[in-house]
Amino acid sequence: MDMNKKIVTSLLIGSIAVALAACGNDAPEKQAQETASQTQERGNAAASAPEDSYQRTFEDCVFLGDSITEGLSFHELLDEKNVLAGAGKTAEFSLEDIGELTKRNPKQVFIQLGSDDILWPTDDPIAYSMKNYAKLIGKIKEKLPQTRITLLSVTPVTEEAVKMEPRYQNIGRYNQAVKELAGKEGASFVDLSPIFSGGSDFYDADGIHFKSEYYTKLLELLKEQAK
Repeated sequence: MDMNKKIVTSLLIGSIAVALAACGNDAPEKQAQETASQTQERGNAAASAPEDSYQRTFEDCVFLGDSITEGLSFHELLDEKNVLAGAGKTAEFSLEDIGELTKRNPKQVFIQLGSDDILWPTDDPIAYSMKNYAKLIGKIKEKLPQTRITLLSVTPVTEEAVKMEPRYQNIGRYNQAVKELAGKEGASFVDLSPIFSGGSDFYDADGIHFKSEYYTKLLELLKEQAK
């Protein structure tokens, strides 16, 4: 009887020791899994932080423009409510957006037009565009007198794009006209050329439109304007 008790006791102690050893081996593995999961969550939060920050910074703004401007919402740096733009938009066509812009009632509107205006089939596309650009600014002042207006320069294109479409050589002249118009109309003007001063690989395949990295640089440049 005593021998049986010893055997049972030995088996019980052995089972407990195995169980404790198993728990000890699982603990580091579980801790490592939890640490990896927490690190990934922090990484995801950090990755989304810039976009969230831009949406907060520009929550009371609207970007009005063509397909270049549309990239802000396409690449999801800003919500669609903050972007009123589309392919083929010119200063003339943007007059049709005044009603929608008035509904959104932004504190500030950033206008970037010209990439399509420069290609308009008329004798003097720059003069034609400036006439409609002035009308656009006038309408915004009339409907939204408290809204601040900032005009943005037309972004440069690659040399290959100029070879394909020589009229892009007039971007510099167009931007000078926009700067002068801003002065006449009491609007702000921002030259975007510093974004490209160190060279860039921001361009999409067509050499005209941009990858998301460009829009991050754009919003960084403009965030002080939005305060």
